[in-house]
Amino acid sequence: MDYYGFWQLLLEEISAASKNTERRIVTFNDDRQYAGALSQWKSLKAKLPGLRQVQVSNLIKAIFVPAAGAERLMDKFASSLRIEEDLRIKVHSVPGEKTGTAMLPWGVKAIHAPQAWSKSTGVHVKIGVIDTGADYRHPDLKHSLASGVNLLHRGMLPLDDNGHGTHIAGTLAAAGGTRGMMGVAPRALLYPVKAFDHSGSAYVSDIVLGIDWCVQNKIDIINMSFGMKTRSKALHDVVIKAYRAGIAIIASSGNDGKRGGDYPARYPETIAVGALDRRHRVAAFSNRGTYIDVYGPGESVPSCWLREGYKEMSGTSMATSHVTGAAALLLALRPALTPRELKLLLRRTAMPVRLRKGQRRAALGGGAADALRLLRAGARAKRAAAAAAKA
Repeated sequence: MDYYGFWQLLLEEISAASKNTERRIVTFNDDRQYAGALSQWKSLKAKLPGLRQVQVSNLIKAIFVPAAGAERLMDKFASSLRIEEDLRIKVHSVPGEKTGTAMLPWGVKAIHAPQAWSKSTGVHVKIGVIDTGADYRHPDLKHSLASGVNLLHRGMLPLDDNGHGTHIAGTLAAAGGTRGMMGVAPRALLYPVKAFDHSGSAYVSDIVLGIDWCVQNKIDIINMSFGMKTRSKALHDVVIKAYRAGIAIIASSGNDGKRGGDYPARYPETIAVGALDRRHRVAAFSNRGTYIDVYGPGESVPSCWLREGYKEMSGTSMATSHVTGAAALLLALRPALTPRELKLLLRRTAMPVRLRKGQRRAALGGGAADALRLLRAGARAKRAAAAAAKA
């Protein structure tokens, strides 16, 4: 492969794309060619500033470039590359009203998290939250937040300029005690991965880089409260890599109120989450279907907000953070669980949801998440495994 020629062509594409926001994901079919191209890029970018706009994912052997098209690149290097559009992806939530102190939100109680805290509070479990960042000044989150990473402004803290990520963080692991809010897993450690901008929008490449970072930093669970309608090969590739590395990815199904749902929740390697309303029915806005693994509270959920406040929001985003928190409670006790085992336990311990008129239970997929049942089943499975090992 002519690595110098590859980068020269790519530089021309980058220069031509300077006036628009289109981007491309370029994946190498051969690991050796990726390594050769990467080596050439490192030596060239000091002399060619345009190449500094390139980002790389070693996990899936891909580069991300601002480029309106890549036809000439494919013409010359078709056998070596796969090129796809770097699509936009949005968070899964509906704005709500500001509220007072959240205290113990209804969703945390609905999944029986407080009854589970005598067994586990999620201590030492590392949760990657790929989202809009987090409010590091919020008093209920100050003991729960690690430094994480800001993919939009490297070297800066992943500060939240939207609010969605802070809301997710609160449900996951707020630890405000009697004066503030309590999340599902109050002693878990959150690693905000800021991939989304102030409008709650990101590129697929930002998500790929976020998952790549989580794998490199040995995160235990990734919360992904966002989605898109279109399949992405690069996104699926990196989800598979995380799955094989033993990291559970819990993803929201979307808010279209339809059968079917968004990606990445549709990928079989993720744990797909739908939303419940306060009456423990599938929320009218929630996507549903047999691919849904479990449902969590998602209607009018109060949680932490920017400027040390609180706010109610609805969406499968909110449901996903409840399920991720429950998974963290279990992983604190059973750290060796694989993503597949965790998914099976979540499905097996879920409670039946209440049906609306005309609904069939089998058409909805999984049931309602229950943290206490999850921990009890996890303990039973651990005892059974220990007994089998002694036999």
